[in-house]
Amino acid sequence: MAGRCHVILIGPQGSGKGTQAARIAAPLGLVHVATGDLFRQLMTRDDDLAREVRSYYDRGELVPDDVTLRVLLSRLDELERAMPNYRGALLDGYPRNRSQAEALDRVLQDRGDTIAAVVHLAVPRAVLIERLSGRLICPQCGATYHRVFAPPRVEGLCDQCGAALVQRTDDTPEAIARRLDTYEQQTAPLLEYYRQRGLVLDIDGNQPIDEVTQAILSALEPVLGDPARCRSS
Repeated sequence: MAGRCHVILIGPQGSGKGTQAARIAAPLGLVHVATGDLFRQLMTRDDDLAREVRSYYDRGELVPDDVTLRVLLSRLDELERAMPNYRGALLDGYPRNRSQAEALDRVLQDRGDTIAAVVHLAVPRAVLIERLSGRLICPQCGATYHRVFAPPRVEGLCDQCGAALVQRTDDTPEAIARRLDTYEQQTAPLLEYYRQRGLVLDIDGNQPIDEVTQAILSALEPVLGDPARCRSS
């Protein structure tokens, strides 16, 4: 059986990666694999890998790159067993830097898998800050809102439970700017790494959600259908 054909989704916080991943994965025959979700799911388990990851969390340390990669590969192995004919994964949240990308290339090559494309959601920095700094959350039920794009019916109060809405401490403009700086420092060399191989598809993320979705699908469909770039399983 030929290897899987994976797509990487890259974009800064606030670019709509999660929203778009949920919309495009199934139509393209891909399975959305978000590393953040994988770690949350892992915390509910009690096996060797879960205990190893939990040990870093308990010490307040970052999970090392090699362990993160093992978590991702564990999920790909699960998909192989559960869905023998699945096309590939839509990777969201990994890789985050060039060293991770190089490690991912090595393990995918060993598996006989390929990276068909890297979708880059490009959104102006000022728009990202506006999107992120307007987010509000309900500390009681977890519902989310936005001051401009999805306000509650009653200002400052949750539609679901009536609790007072709050802003996360990392959603202030200053904190957001620091996170975006870090993203730009790490991602610029990552994108260049993939551009050198002709894999990057730049998508204007500063459009209505439906238009962004259609732009991604239109860009990816011919790539995934090209046997020279993406082998069918």
